[in-house]
Amino acid sequence: MKISVRQICFIMFAYTAATKLLLFPTVLSLDCGRDLLLPALINFVICGIVVWSLSYLSSRTEKTFFQLLEGTFGNVFARIIYALFAVMFMFAAVLPVFEQKQYVHAIFYDTTPSFTVFLPFFVFSVYAASKKFTNIGRCADICMPIFTVCIFAIFAMSFLEVEWGNLMPMFRTPANRIFGSSLGTAYSFVEPCWLLMFMGHYKYKKGDAAKITFSYAGGAAAVLLFLAVFYGIYGAITPSRTFALARISLFFPAIETMGRIDLILLLVMEIVMLFAVVLNIQLAVHCIASVIGVSGYGPVSLAVNLAIGAVVVFTSNMYQDVYTVYFKWLWIMFIAFAVAFPLLAWTLKRRRE
Repeated sequence: MKISVRQICFIMFAYTAATKLLLFPTVLSLDCGRDLLLPALINFVICGIVVWSLSYLSSRTEKTFFQLLEGTFGNVFARIIYALFAVMFMFAAVLPVFEQKQYVHAIFYDTTPSFTVFLPFFVFSVYAASKKFTNIGRCADICMPIFTVCIFAIFAMSFLEVEWGNLMPMFRTPANRIFGSSLGTAYSFVEPCWLLMFMGHYKYKKGDAAKITFSYAGGAAAVLLFLAVFYGIYGAITPSRTFALARISLFFPAIETMGRIDLILLLVMEIVMLFAVVLNIQLAVHCIASVIGVSGYGPVSLAVNLAIGAVVVFTSNMYQDVYTVYFKWLWIMFIAFAVAFPLLAWTLKRRRE
């Protein structure tokens, strides 16, 4: 086996939260105001059910998703489905890469050309995506304690400034906006797809389904608390505050005398966020390598990163247009791959080898 249940739990907790701390809170507050927790909760509940379903499915088969498809429909069909998943993972990576590019430039290097600053990301991504699941697991072992310490410290620096009354009264936003925001932000909820790719690459033991599901629930709880703190601090002006992670600790009293000490935490947290973003690229490379039948991921990683880099470069001044496409149209694709496909996996032949 290439990855352990412990490492998957770390991924489901830390990476789930780390991918939703930049523009996701701003988007929800713009659509739903003080009810921003509701669309996020809807998506987390749905994805949590799918995560549990896939975790439990792993107790019924030792096959990978590719082997399940191949055993049911044949090799050609399995390759086609994996090719589609590769496209989905690349789409899942593009918007977070955009967000990271803007975030790093705005928070750390605002006087340097943005692409020059972000070019090292693609160097890192090419190297990381050339590695297989064993490396993904080891990176999760590193990221878990970093994320836990940093998010705890950021919350500690923020809690005294929260006005919980800003979240009241709730349930005033029309249902169509709540569900519309839930659908529109489906691009941020691809965690079931991660687990679908990991299936068959770890040894299932009794109780592991609960461990994985509770780990995902822990990541969801961290995000929901973060959303509440963010809106509790900024209230009605929250929609105008981008990069939430860098904003909620701004009013920590020690900053007035010691300067932006929170930047140290943000810089360290960036390690986790980068690995979380790259995970989608790693899984796209894994899918393509499975389709073309190669064992070495290096050339595939280079090709995938060049494709994503080209999209980022040629649309660098069109972020709003790119986001609109994701919000209004691509939710269909993400729901199909993150909800429908994982649940349909139960219909595949899963007899143990």
